[in-house]
This record gives sequence, C-alpha cells and structure tokens, in this order.
Amino acid sequence: MAIKKSELFGSPWKSCDELRDGIDASQYKDYVLVLLFVKYISDKYAGQKDALIEVPPGGSFTDMVALNGDKINKIISHLAEANDLKGVIDVADFNDAEKLGKGKEMVDRLSNLVSIINTPGLDFKGNRAEGDDILGDVYEYLMHHFATESGKSKSQFYTPAEVSRITAKVIGIGSANQTMYDPTCGSGSLLLKAHNEARHNTGLDIK
Repeated sequence: MAIKKSELFGSPWKSCDELRDGIDASQYKDYVLVLLFVKYISDKYAGQKDALIEVPPGGSFTDMVALNGDKINKIISHLAEANDLKGVIDVADFNDAEKLGKGKEMVDRLSNLVSIINTPGLDFKGNRAEGDDILGDVYEYLMHHFATESGKSKSQFYTPAEVSRITAKVIGIGSANQTMYDPTCGSGSLLLKAHNEARHNTGLDIK
C-alpha cells in the first residue's frame, strides 16, 4: 500500500513550523529533507546485508528517536562516513544555537522535529509511491512552498519538473550510450528527468 500524499507532504511541511522562528524559509529544507532522508533509508535498508545504502550502528533514524533530539549531528556523520556522503547530507548544523535555540529550547525543537517525521503514516518499509521517487516528490513540494513564502518563483530554487521533462524531449534523449551533462546542476532534477526520459524510450540508462 502506497503512502498517502496527504501524509507524505503534510508531515514534512508541519515540521517546518518548528523552524519558522529562527530560520529563513530557504533553509528549512536543509533540516527537514535530511531527517526525511535518514528516516527513508533507515526504514528501507537498516539491518539488510549488501543494501544499496549502509545504515551503520549509531547512524539510523531509530538512534535519533532514542536520543530524544540530542547529538543528531553525530548520527548523521556516522551515516555520511559509511556511505561516502560527507559534505552532502551533513551540511545542516543541528547544533546551531542561533537557528535552533539554546539548551532545552534546542532539544525540545529537535525532538519535535524527529517525532513529526516519525509518524506512523511515514513508514517507508516496502512502500512504493508513484515510482518510489518519494524524496523527489517531497523535495519539489517543499521547494514550491519555500519559494511562495520567500516571494520568489519556484524556478529560482530549482528547475521545475515540467521544464525538465520538456527539455529532455526537446534535446532528443532517446538512444543508449549517451552522456548527459548539466553545467548548472543544482538539485539534479534536470539530469534525473532526462535519465527517466531515456529509460522510457530505450529501456536503458544514460551516463
């Protein structure tokens, strides 16, 4: 059974409410998406041998829940080191007092963030939702709302999915053994949509 879109989008956006006082709208995603990513791979791969992503001891979402909001940076660091993701998933500082508050205020805020993502409605074990691009769907949803809150268009944050799909069709990605390059790659959405277009037309991957 696939996750309901209301749960998929509602919980991450609700978690943004915990950050509104101290963080600019464009930075919400740095915290929310990391927590959602850790929850997703923990549900999908924790305890599995030869999994696509290794979830090491002390580096899972369960560890975050057990810590009750404290030392999240260390948990993310364990996960990043195990999967060569240093500088990718450990960018947001979950110990930033200026953004998250000090002492008990910080612990309570982080605990609330974790508990919101830990809702039973976001159980990703064996779950598929429209091609299983769950994180991609949430990313685009959040980007749209961040742009609205900051008074900008979503194209100033990332390449909209509609534009990426049309671009992939216009440039003719449709044969095997091709290489795709995006010199202004940010979120990677254009490359992903071009890859999907090639897979749809040929059944094969592109580089």
